[in-house]
Parts: sequence; C-alpha cells; structure tokens
Amino acid sequence: MISPSSRKFGFVVVSNRLPVDRIEPENGEGSWQRSPGGLVTAVEPVMQANDGAWVGWPGIADREYDAFESDGVHLVPVALSEAEVADYYEGFSNDTLWPLYHDVIMPPTYHREWWESYVRVNQRFADAAAAVAKKNAIVWVHDYQLQLVPAMLRTKRPDLTIGFFNHIPFPAYGIYSQLPWRKQILNGLLGADLIGFQRGADAGNFARAVRRSLGYSAKGTVVEVPEKGPDGAPAIRSVIARHFPISIDVAGYEELAEREDVKARAAEIRHELGDPDVVMLGVDRLDYTKGIGHRMKAFGELLEEGRLDVRNATLVQVASPSRERVETYKTLRDEIELTVGRVNGDFGAIGHQAISYFHHSYPREEMVALFLASDIMLVTALRDGMNLVAKEYVASRIDDDGVLVLSEFAGAADELKSALLINPHDIDGLKDAIMAAVEMPQRERQTRMRALRKRVREHDVERWSASFLDVLSGVNPDRAPDLETGDDDSDHPAGEK
Repeated sequence: MISPSSRKFGFVVVSNRLPVDRIEPENGEGSWQRSPGGLVTAVEPVMQANDGAWVGWPGIADREYDAFESDGVHLVPVALSEAEVADYYEGFSNDTLWPLYHDVIMPPTYHREWWESYVRVNQRFADAAAAVAKKNAIVWVHDYQLQLVPAMLRTKRPDLTIGFFNHIPFPAYGIYSQLPWRKQILNGLLGADLIGFQRGADAGNFARAVRRSLGYSAKGTVVEVPEKGPDGAPAIRSVIARHFPISIDVAGYEELAEREDVKARAAEIRHELGDPDVVMLGVDRLDYTKGIGHRMKAFGELLEEGRLDVRNATLVQVASPSRERVETYKTLRDEIELTVGRVNGDFGAIGHQAISYFHHSYPREEMVALFLASDIMLVTALRDGMNLVAKEYVASRIDDDGVLVLSEFAGAADELKSALLINPHDIDGLKDAIMAAVEMPQRERQTRMRALRKRVREHDVERWSASFLDVLSGVNPDRAPDLETGDDDSDHPAGEK
C-alpha cells in the first residue's frame, strides 16, 4: 500500500471521491481534472485558506496513486479493488443504504459480505485521514458511504474534532430499523462531534433512531453518548445533530446566465425545439428516487386529455447516467426510454416532439442555457436529500421569470416555499400544478421567482460550509484550530430563520 502522505494538515476532508477525475488519453501522459460538484465549490476555498487535505477514492479500481497537489489542495488517494467497488460501493452503499434511506422506494438488498467490505473500506479511509491529520485537527467526513469513519477516527485519534455531513435523507425509524447493522451505523456516526443533515426532519429521525436502538438521551439537537473518561470513570460526551441545508455557488450561476453566448444558446435551444409556447424541463441523475416516470406520465395524460397541445408545449428531460452496472438502474433506463417512445409515438407531430430525452451529462454552460430556455422546471423527486437542480434553476433565472414545480419530498421544499409544491405520487395534483404553471400570469411568476432568488442568494454554498464549520470549530474551542471560512455572516447558520 502506498503511503498516503508524509505531510500533516490541520483541516482534512474525507469523502468517497476525490474532487478530481483522471484523464488518460490514448497518446500522452495522464492528468487530473477538477470534477464539478457543490461539495468541491463549498470546501475548496476553505481548504486553500487553511492548507487542507482531501482524502478520497480517485475513481479508478485496482490503481494506487501517491498523494499529490491540485489547485492548491493536497489530495490523498485511497485505493479500492474492483471487488471492493462492487461490494462496498455498488453493493452496500448503493443497493442497501441508498434505497433504505430513500424510504424503500426500491427494496434494499442485505448481504453480509457487502457489510464486511463496507467495514474494511471505512477503516481504510479512517486510517488515511488519521495519518495526515495534525494533532487537534478538524476532520470533516461526508456522506452515507463513510458512516463508520467518525467512530473509527475517534478510536484512533481522540484528539481530533470530527464532523460528519449526510447529504441524503435519514429515514424514519420504522424504515431504518430494518437494517441488520443499525446499531453499528449509529455508533459509527456518533463518533463525530457534529452530525449535519439536510432537513430538520432528518435530524429528528436520527435522534429517534438513537433513542430506540441505543437507549441514549437525545433531546433537541444534543445526543448524550456514554463512554469512559480518561481515568476510566463513566462520562458523557455530547454530540450535536442538526440540519444544515446545503446550497450552490449562486454567483457562479448568475455569472453564466449574464453571458451573451449563454443567452444566445438559450434562444437557439427554443428554436431547435420548434419555438413552442411552453418549454418544460427535467434535469436529474437517472435514479428511481427522482420521479422521472411520474412527470412523464402526468405530461402524457395532459396531452391525451387535450389540456396541452404538442404544437405549443414540450418536455425536455436530461437524465445523466448513474450506476449503470447496477441492475436496478439498467431496468429503470429501459422503462424511461420505453415511456419516451410511447408518448412521442402517440402525440408527436412533424417538427414537434412531445419529449426530448437526453441520456448524458452537459457542461454547466449548457445547463444554464437550458434553464434560461425553460418556462417551467419540474422537480418531482419521490425522496431527495436536497435537490440542488431546483436551486440552480432559480439562481440562473436572472430575469425573475420561470416557474419551479417542486416536490414536497425534496429537502429544497423546506426553503423554496414560493415554488408550486406538489406530491409527485398524486398524478392528478401534479397535472393541475403543471397547468397552473403554464397559465400563471407574468406578475405572479416574477413575484414568486424574486422570493425564491432572495432565499437562494442569502443561503449560498459558502454560507452552508461556513455555518457547519463555525459550529464544529466551537465544539472543542480549546483544541480545534480556527478556520478561515471566508464568510462574514457566521452568526446566522444556514437553515435557521
């Protein structure tokens, strides 16, 4: 095993993936390219200001890399074998935890060998983080793939101040209790000093799980964890568990939306679609939690009932590839593409396609052009930790126009209350919301969008990371280093009103 790094750092981020992708052309030397993502945008300035390190898998199985520098950040690769990618990542993380945490929309699969791989890989991440952390460093662990890392780190390095952020929902206890390893996961998370969730309801679900499974006191945002003190006597360690709703780089999206080439591309997109009166847009990873089929069903029924006409209304669906080796996702792709073909076959006309479907990813410039070209954004998630696409659409609408139709089961619904909130399981209600968006007067559209934009601008991604790290730094004020977060409004943590 390659030694992770000989340097030590006062601030360490740990996530399943490094914030870079390996580019290896057929002819020439390989290189690392920064990968897009909200977490990178949020954390990178903090890491650069504090000489931080990032621990994660480089995304290629059966390959080991030395630690290296990228954009002023020290990156520490953690190697995974092909078998570990299959068992720890595709298996336990995405075929056990993902469906369970998303309210069992699809049934989870429980395999002991997957769990054993999950434990081994979590230990490897914990060891790598412990090896590069200075004494009394702050370590911020991210997401459901690494829920055992906090306790493993605390055992190995009790001097550390440890934070954990769960980017996906945390389920109600009646669902969570199905997990055979429910106590181990809870104890793993409780190794942290601060556990962050997207919604207050998620934090509440976690607290109830702790009370029911472990019998610990969990009042308000504080969980009391019994343990032995330095002298061996019984002691209580307080863990904070509360919500910090994540956000986006609002200024970056606004800047793109102001560019003349992006505006021109938006006009070109509408023309390529046949210059319809109404363009609706869905942008998702191809995942069964996103409710893509529900929105297509609603749209198809509106066409069938004559409430919409294909000559003046169209739906653009971008579904970026996701976990394509997992059988459930292969089946979902087939179902979605069959639905697209049926709706287009039944209702399409020459020069007017009902649904324009794209199964690939786009650069951010093209996405902003799509946002500007679309009159209605459909976010119909059946369960979603946050759904940053909803916020990206709002941030891009510098013209204060457009309508956001938003599932109440997405975390964004807690903040974006001026959207048209819907229950995606209620197809008739979804159809009525779509028609309300189509027929909404311009003044109401602008009033709603201005309110949405105000919320998103005031609670951007920098404020999210600063608010979490401010609380985390205050947990052990005598030990944890002061972090430069670049945020001047830290007295008002994100999510608090």
